[in-house]
Amino acid sequence: MTGARTTQWHLSPNLALDEMVAKRRAEGASIVHLGFGESRLPVYPPLAGQLHAGAKRNAYGPVVGSESVRASVAGYFSRRALPTQPDQVIVAPGSKALLIALHMVVPGDVLIPRPSWVTYRPQVELAGKRAWGVPIPAECGGVPEPAALRDTIRVARAEGGDPRVMVLTLPDNPTGTTAGPGLVRELCAIAEDEDLLMLSDEIYRDLLHDPAFPFLSPAEVAPDRTVVFTGLSKSMALGGWRIGAARFPAGNQGEHIRAGVASVASEVWSALAGPMQAVAEYAFAEPPGLRARVAADAALHGKVARAVHEALIDGGALNRPPTGGFYCYPDYEPFRGALAARGVTDVTSLQRLLLDEHGIAMLAGHHFGDDPHALRLRAATSMLYGETEADQYLALEAEDPLSLKHIYEAVTRIRDSFADLRSL
Repeated sequence: MTGARTTQWHLSPNLALDEMVAKRRAEGASIVHLGFGESRLPVYPPLAGQLHAGAKRNAYGPVVGSESVRASVAGYFSRRALPTQPDQVIVAPGSKALLIALHMVVPGDVLIPRPSWVTYRPQVELAGKRAWGVPIPAECGGVPEPAALRDTIRVARAEGGDPRVMVLTLPDNPTGTTAGPGLVRELCAIAEDEDLLMLSDEIYRDLLHDPAFPFLSPAEVAPDRTVVFTGLSKSMALGGWRIGAARFPAGNQGEHIRAGVASVASEVWSALAGPMQAVAEYAFAEPPGLRARVAADAALHGKVARAVHEALIDGGALNRPPTGGFYCYPDYEPFRGALAARGVTDVTSLQRLLLDEHGIAMLAGHHFGDDPHALRLRAATSMLYGETEADQYLALEAEDPLSLKHIYEAVTRIRDSFADLRSL
């Protein structure tokens, strides 16, 4: 077709690496899998019961979700200092769907942390807009450094860009760190000054390692210009069930954005599947047993993430301590000389060396928008809990998960592999 635009389509690197690891394991390779951001834990049994009970809900439902499920989500947010009404909520098959719908509705370019979750930039570009990466120094907990944010806005406008949206991730993927209240307030002030809409991705909020961490949502500071996203993929280990939710601002602007997202939803996914709405209604209501399970999950994530962090530091990497979720983001700059002697000069070749010669699967930092010449990768520590449900329950119930053979051996292998790299 004359004049047709050709687009290069690629599978998400996160999913592509997971499929590669599965293939190599099927061929007999021994691999410590740190490359996929999944909470590798069993389904909380009452959720399976809700799914079974909801199986008869086979009719199309309201696009935005039933009144009862939206009331449950509204209660979830309200308990987190974000007073919410059901008509501020939409549920969907995953927060990914809600994010791309919002980019299709809200005009303007998008400011994203650099590095940030692998899906942010492709979604912005799929929506026909431009993503502007803003550096996140180690001390910033995965959100843009304020001065760098102002500089990026200025540069974007000078180059003909139109930045109107900013994405924040609290806690952060890929770094596993969390921005403190002071920094969040600074970014909200900039959003007010520059008239930015903030998209606060809080899908890891319930997995803070320290329950006393002073978490502050941008929606508490700037409620009229913040959309909050969450879901059950991480906190309840339900990635494959695809349940997400969004909270829109009250008032005319929020209602306008929500109506636009609902319009996109009606043409793309119709509604969250009825059985999943039954699960979501129960889960977001947070009965006591479920709250206890989430707390146990968060404690496990924290213990194992800290153990992997210590192993990486012992091996010579630079890495900020993780505070939420299940990620570490080590920097192997101290290895650069030794690695160069092996032909490793960028993060892609480092990822390949770790997988081919050490059986360690990690995701290269450039997939998150990081400098491809930097030697930074993401380790997803939640993949270490075990391949079987029995092993995963052992990890969940253990006072010291490192006392379990399968976790101890994996962490030891990580430490030894990087010690070997350092000694090259």
